[in-house]
Amino acid sequence: MKAVLDPDRVLAGGLAAIRAQYHVPEAFPPEVCAAAEVAARRAPTEHVDRTALPMVTLDPASATDLDQAFAIERSGGDLLLHYAIADVAWFVEDGDALDVEAWRRGATLYLPDGKARLYPPVLSEGAASLLPDGPRPAALFTVRVAPDGAVRLEHAERALVRSRAKLAYETVTDTELPADFAELSRRIAAAEDRRGAARVDPPEQEVVHDADGGYTLAFRARHPSEDRNAALSLAANLAVAELLRAHHAGLFRVMAEPDAAAVHRLRNTARALGIDWPKAQPLAAFRMHLDAADPHQAALMLAIRRAGQGASYAPWRADAPPWHAAVAAPYVHATAPLRRLADRYVVRAALAIMAGQPVPDAVAQAFERLPKVMGRADAMGGQIDRAVIDLAGAVMLDGREGETFPAVVTDVDVRGARMQLADLPVVTRIDAPGAAPGSALSVRLVDADPAKRAIRFEAVEAAA
Repeated sequence: MKAVLDPDRVLAGGLAAIRAQYHVPEAFPPEVCAAAEVAARRAPTEHVDRTALPMVTLDPASATDLDQAFAIERSGGDLLLHYAIADVAWFVEDGDALDVEAWRRGATLYLPDGKARLYPPVLSEGAASLLPDGPRPAALFTVRVAPDGAVRLEHAERALVRSRAKLAYETVTDTELPADFAELSRRIAAAEDRRGAARVDPPEQEVVHDADGGYTLAFRARHPSEDRNAALSLAANLAVAELLRAHHAGLFRVMAEPDAAAVHRLRNTARALGIDWPKAQPLAAFRMHLDAADPHQAALMLAIRRAGQGASYAPWRADAPPWHAAVAAPYVHATAPLRRLADRYVVRAALAIMAGQPVPDAVAQAFERLPKVMGRADAMGGQIDRAVIDLAGAVMLDGREGETFPAVVTDVDVRGARMQLADLPVVTRIDAPGAAPGSALSVRLVDADPAKRAIRFEAVEAAA
């Protein structure tokens, strides 16, 4: 979850406090801005002209930091995905002011009222972004997608591309997209099913007015075009991952399966939300059929996302083959270099290997340093996300003190019991001695304090 949307800015004061607490950068240092202005004027000289490809981008309507553009064509029974990725490395050189600042930040940080960018906007939303206002330098990957969804990186080069249209999830029509856009997505999804992949893409939460004039948390439904677009990025990342794995190089995104205790907590969460989960059905099979359009199932999807042992980054190691449990395959991050530092180096490695060259020393050295930097950025983003959720929950419940709510205990540890409200997407702790995972509770809201981002409940009664 990248953000909780806040269209009416009801969280403004709390968000300012979160920015201060986590030292979210408000601006770039002057020397970084100056370096970005110079870099933005750097003319591409090592790029093949591929502007004839009918490229388009597909993102939220408001997005201007466009990492990817794509075109799709038939090749017998296969599909060729021409996937252009912003060539950030063309503008940012090892050791320059832009590079040093990017290593300090690690990734773009998202809050409902704005973001702290990885690179200054003159690059990330200008010269390096794949906007439809002229040719842009890109790393162009050609991914062959077989009828069964198997992917292979067939070609990679630095290229000049031109987007024909900036399409938006909210308004795009099938006629504006490549003819085989949906078919490519279907193939990738079918391959995921066969692998037993378990990616969970829950909708974003947003704060909205309720019928009583207060505020509540709601889920913004994902558009079908979002899921199909995600399949394109997945295909490219899988193909690059296999290339790097075969050449014993790279930086991989790795994740273990949720452990038995986490699955037990998720079963209790499903019970709290009134969702039937057959006892004999494993998590991998169960989560494949959750519907993000249903608010309770969307809440469970969020819980599943949070329940895993966490994804991290790891360089290639012969004694630790890379594996991402949710993808059920080796996996990399290569497709968002405007927003993630690691992607810039993964792209550089893939371009070198496909050109028959060794991975540059600077890139190989970066792969050893990046896990710590990206881990710190991931942790910061996660802490901010949780703080925003806590703030939104307190805002939603403010004024409802004294009301009772049904809940279920999801787990118990040394800090006490954690519970999930049955009718609201709220997870919090409660003092309930003797409560066991799965116990049903009736709880009374004692306090909701948006300023402290805190809510407090007391148990009214419990049932075994």
